[in-house]
Amino acid sequence: MSAHHGGGQHRGGQLSGTFDSDQVMGKAYDSRIAGRLLRYLGPVKPDLGVGAIGMVLRTLTTIAVPYLAGLAVDRVEWGDLAGLDAIVIVAAAVIMVGWGGRYMEELFLGFVGQKILYRMRTEMFDHLQKLSLSFFDRNLVGRIMSRVQNDVQQIQELLASGILNVVFSALTLIAIAIWMLVLDTSLALLTLSVVPALAIVTVIWQKYARRAFIRVRRAIATVNAQLQEGIAGVRVTQSLTREDVNADHFEHVNREHFTANVRAARLQAAMWPMVETLTAVGTALVIYFGGAQVLAGEMSVGVLVAFMLWVRRFFEPVLELTMEYVQIQRAMASGARIFELIDVEPEIIDEPGAAELPEAKEIRFDGVSFGYSPGTRVLHDIELTVRPGETVAIVGRTGAGKSSLVNLITRFYEVDEGRVTVDGYDVNSVSQQSLRRQIGVVTQDPFLFYGTIEDNIRYGRSEATREEVVEAAKKAGAHDFITHLDHVYGTHVGERGQNLSAGQRQLVCLARAILANPPIIVLDEATSNVDTHAERIMQKSFRRLMKGRTCLIIAHRLSTVTKADRIVVLEQGRIVEVGPHRELMARKGIYYNMYGSLLGTGMEPNGA
Repeated sequence: MSAHHGGGQHRGGQLSGTFDSDQVMGKAYDSRIAGRLLRYLGPVKPDLGVGAIGMVLRTLTTIAVPYLAGLAVDRVEWGDLAGLDAIVIVAAAVIMVGWGGRYMEELFLGFVGQKILYRMRTEMFDHLQKLSLSFFDRNLVGRIMSRVQNDVQQIQELLASGILNVVFSALTLIAIAIWMLVLDTSLALLTLSVVPALAIVTVIWQKYARRAFIRVRRAIATVNAQLQEGIAGVRVTQSLTREDVNADHFEHVNREHFTANVRAARLQAAMWPMVETLTAVGTALVIYFGGAQVLAGEMSVGVLVAFMLWVRRFFEPVLELTMEYVQIQRAMASGARIFELIDVEPEIIDEPGAAELPEAKEIRFDGVSFGYSPGTRVLHDIELTVRPGETVAIVGRTGAGKSSLVNLITRFYEVDEGRVTVDGYDVNSVSQQSLRRQIGVVTQDPFLFYGTIEDNIRYGRSEATREEVVEAAKKAGAHDFITHLDHVYGTHVGERGQNLSAGQRQLVCLARAILANPPIIVLDEATSNVDTHAERIMQKSFRRLMKGRTCLIIAHRLSTVTKADRIVVLEQGRIVEVGPHRELMARKGIYYNMYGSLLGTGMEPNGA
């Protein structure tokens, strides 16, 4: 027996365990993350450029207005009404330019943000669709959703406005400081003397704010997890009358979130008075020492007024920078989580030059052993051939390894030893798409997508006509119940098809498989969750579907397999019996005992 470890390429790079980085705040700057994030700015450079121009215009008007106000005061003092009129006109023009700049900034940076959001989410969704099933076995859907939604939102805010806000605030600070120094060096230095005190306050504030924001992140992650679980399990909750218990539990985690946000809000609120206090100190210094210079005739009143207005504008960007620092930390942490997900490579990929599988009819397991994790085995040395046009049933107790066979045929997982072939082609040597097009799988848990019944039937063959959809529904036995719905084939099925019964959902899925018209059909416990009436309809549909096709039936209910050409009995991952129903009954082995146990429960395993 030859060992085989994925004739196609099998990659690692997966995230082991679950994502658990909600408690990480992130560095203020990570060059590796920043470099990858900046690539998303490439396609939006034109919009970013226009937005940046608008920001520069707003910066210039922010600085110019105090200066013009000072000139206007001097003109009033000197009685120069003509000069005052000119300054008023210029000031009005400057303010309008500022408004125009703000409009350009908000509009085009909004474009930038939405385009980045669109691109990142599309890229992540496309990537997730290509990942191997083992990745989703290891990671919770809620945490994956958090990365696609919340973390991308953080990145969008940083790239769209955060970076330019930092630039704007820094430019404003530098420009105001230079202008004040040019007008009056001594008064400017006196005004800027409060900056070290502000820096100390900011450093201390950041220490506590960091802890508060980490606590908020943990709390919201817990709330989201509880909310998702509560909604998904509402049927079980109501059936066990646990509404009050769950409400109390959710109230507890929601209270934690409330408390965390209140603490964060207090810290943010405390920053404003501190900045306002230092602003007031700076203003007081300007008034006291500048006023003395005015009285001494060393400074005009207009310059003093300009300084007072600049002091106010100087400390606003300082507060903006403080808040942006926190946003940058969050964005860096979000970027790390996003790229951690994007860097996960599919564990099962096509090998270079993978062949396109022609229409297939035979399935063969050649010494196949398989386990979902290292050191474990679900299947042991499976030798089985399903011949063209043959119907083979796989039976066994729960956990015997029946569904694992399906996962290997479709190459959702790689075999550990041996090989699986379809018409002589190793499934690892052909492209995954061409392989899966040849195999129609109807599972025990019918999954319907949000949309109409027609959309769901056509899902596997989007180019099918309405007539073909209806014909497939008729063959599946679904047409009768569909025609009794309010909107017939245009009826919306709701999320996961919740407004249809289990049997109706399964019939729609069966119609989907019929429409796809694959040469190989796999029925994986397809009737295990439906009632007797739906099962009888499906049995008739199955017989029509199986004609001329190779069929593999995975079944727990023996009523679905008695008419199969051969029945394969699995026990603890090994084939222990093979043969037609009558032959296996005559042997009085495991199959006979399984059949007898069903008779003992009063069931009719032969479907009679």
